[in-house]
Amino acid sequence: MQIQRIGMAKDSKFLAFDFGAESGRALLATLENGRLSLEEVHRFPTACVSVLGHMHWDALKLFAEIKHGLKLALEKTDGKIDGIGVDTWGVDFGLLGDDGELLGNPYHYRDIRTDGISDKLFEDVSWNEVFETTGIQFLPFNTLYQLYSMVQTNSTALKNASTLLFMPDLFNYWLTGVMSCEFSIASTSQCFDMRKNDWAYEMLVKLGIPTGIFQKTIEPGSVVGTLSDSLVAELGMGDGIKVIAPATHDTGSAVAAVPATGKNHAYLSSGTWSLMGVEIDQPIINDKSRDHGFTNEGGVSNTIRLLHNIMGLWIVQQCRQTWLKAGEQVSYAEITQMAAECDGFVSVVNPNAPVFITHGDMPKRIQEYCRKSGQQVPETKGQIVRCALDSLALAYRATMEDLDDLLGRKLETVHIVGGGTQNKLLSQLTADATGRKVIAGPVEATAIGNVLVQAIGTGMVNDLDEARQIVRDSFELETFEPRESSALEKAYSTFKNLI
Repeated sequence: MQIQRIGMAKDSKFLAFDFGAESGRALLATLENGRLSLEEVHRFPTACVSVLGHMHWDALKLFAEIKHGLKLALEKTDGKIDGIGVDTWGVDFGLLGDDGELLGNPYHYRDIRTDGISDKLFEDVSWNEVFETTGIQFLPFNTLYQLYSMVQTNSTALKNASTLLFMPDLFNYWLTGVMSCEFSIASTSQCFDMRKNDWAYEMLVKLGIPTGIFQKTIEPGSVVGTLSDSLVAELGMGDGIKVIAPATHDTGSAVAAVPATGKNHAYLSSGTWSLMGVEIDQPIINDKSRDHGFTNEGGVSNTIRLLHNIMGLWIVQQCRQTWLKAGEQVSYAEITQMAAECDGFVSVVNPNAPVFITHGDMPKRIQEYCRKSGQQVPETKGQIVRCALDSLALAYRATMEDLDDLLGRKLETVHIVGGGTQNKLLSQLTADATGRKVIAGPVEATAIGNVLVQAIGTGMVNDLDEARQIVRDSFELETFEPRESSALEKAYSTFKNLI
């Protein structure tokens, strides 16, 4: 069968559901003559729900939002959509029983149930064995620690589970009736053996985690199934529409949309989290990658995303939430402008410090951190946000230096994609701190990558190189050149001591 080329395809439509920590979107994409355009058809909050001291995702409410977005998209296209793809954050999951029913609300990765659990886990399996097996950065909320906490509490849900589905896989199951597990989302779990490209069964058995709950993985671009008969009947249209697994981990989709050429660049997926790294052909699992805190996650087209997780704009988001709760109506644009008007690199924090992980009064935490570390304490909103942004830029510099060390060469360019590209101050600070050219854009990288991987899966786009050419042809990019600063260098010395 001859594959229709995207340059010849007329008005191909794809629907991307992109779930973030704060909000989710349904975006309708049109591919025509080698160019891509996006239209947001639905936006909704994805806030967690606190129940008896624990944080959960309201999975059914989120699926209801998917159905609403799908209905709006079908109405806009007269039911003609070439594919539907879902991406979400990593690590979180639902457990299903033998009858395919969900056994309780999925937990939020910031829930307290994993507090201190890694120390207990390392009594059964050493931290070195965990990393040597999985190649994944140690983060307290990884699926491995969530499951082990359930083992420790004799969880009824875990005892009765027959299947584990990560959040995008769960939504795909409810869309199609087909259970699947996409590779990129599985790789975030720290339950997957990246060298063997299979679940880390031996390690899981040692930890008492039931291995039968894990599904065989599928590659990004695979067709999961078509919309279920019951859903088609409910919506009144949609028969035969394919549900395609993009890189269902949102960062995997974002990296697929990095508009780069060649291999001498790093990517920075900037949003609630900052994920900075490179694409490689094989995982790098050694003492150096472990000590630098790098993770090896699955990517598109048989690639590995070697990256480091950095707290990201979560800190700024929580600052704004604190001020909003106090009745102070401030937008992100306003507090960023306040930060731009302040002196830079006066005081800095380690954005990955445990104190900044959870919800709460972030301005107070930043001030306390600076006070305890003997620095000038930021007082105004602008100073507090400038401290957070300066600190992120310095964290990016440290990560770039570690990447250079791991790869044995100096990377020339940083490609920033995602919502964080709208913060031009942070993009400039990143160029200044890393001493490298920064290319920012596109903003909607995750949805774009989601759509283009769907297009690759259906044969409308040849490969990742062509997909990235489409990104370059379709979206405006902005370049930031580095500037020298003595204050920056002094602050970086302080930052290195903090980490």
